[in-house]
Amino acid sequence: MSLTSQENLQHLRAYVDYLRDLGIYDLYRRENPETFLPETVREAFAASAKRMVAAPQTAAKPPAQPEARTVPRSAPPVSPPSVTQRAPMAASGTRPQEPVRPAPPQPPAATYFDSEPAPLPPELAAPMPKPVSFDQLAPLPTQIIPAAERVAALEAIRADIGDCTRCPLAYGGRHKIVFADGDPNARLMFVGEGPGADEDASGLPFVGKAGQLLNNMIRAMGLQREEVYIANIVKCRPPGNRTPEPIEANTCSPFLLRQIDIVRPQVIVALGGTAATYLLGVKQSLSSLRGRWYSTRGAKVAVTYHPAFLLRDPRQKGEAWKDLQMVMVELGLKPAAKA
Repeated sequence: MSLTSQENLQHLRAYVDYLRDLGIYDLYRRENPETFLPETVREAFAASAKRMVAAPQTAAKPPAQPEARTVPRSAPPVSPPSVTQRAPMAASGTRPQEPVRPAPPQPPAATYFDSEPAPLPPELAAPMPKPVSFDQLAPLPTQIIPAAERVAALEAIRADIGDCTRCPLAYGGRHKIVFADGDPNARLMFVGEGPGADEDASGLPFVGKAGQLLNNMIRAMGLQREEVYIANIVKCRPPGNRTPEPIEANTCSPFLLRQIDIVRPQVIVALGGTAATYLLGVKQSLSSLRGRWYSTRGAKVAVTYHPAFLLRDPRQKGEAWKDLQMVMVELGLKPAAKA
């Protein structure tokens, strides 16, 4: 596909992120999306692609063939007049009708779904590795770090990260490493996907528009941001806010695993499909993951929509609130009184 402008590129990126939030992955790996996308998503995707790709020219319909006439055997064969030769005038003064030559056959107009996909680079053409849950990455800790020592333990992890150059995100225009924010002794932890532009500039997770919505969600649960712990799967901003690649998430996940083992939250809320994929080691749609409890590193895990997705589709805020209410029951929290 050839994009017509930078705005179209941003539109396509936002739409792909929307599909991934719905649990649809590896869109670029399928030769025929029509075979696995739901009809409503397929129609929306086709309409979006039609706006961004130059519409192909419709093949001209060949004119109808003239009805063949039977020539008597006694009559000599009649050859059609050449292009430069004029047909003789009839006695009545009218020119006899020249036989119509059919137009050369043209290929049918290509559509998005039956067009041949462009070849992929080797690193993208390779099958995506199967995700591994945090419980399988390392043995569970045998010792609990005392509450008074957790700040120093987390600072040691930050020092270990340093000016990280372990994965390609270090060379994608990163400004600051976004470690975490909140209470090292929190009972509730939120894990997102990765930093955005505002987070990359400030060095703190969830401080942009999505962060403001997350703050509202936390307050609605009867808590303050300072009472929870917030982190991401990756600690560097992916270029263009794209979804982290497996090599990036797998490189950064061990640091998040160590953070979880130090904080030891009672409940972890996975914000979005990417967080759920790497925390739990499963790759399913959010609709199939929501509404149930999971476990990782000794904590209960609930899955809900990412605040950035809720900004794109506010209709799902009610569903996200149901997920948070499940967490509130587990932690014994009461919703904040409405002002």
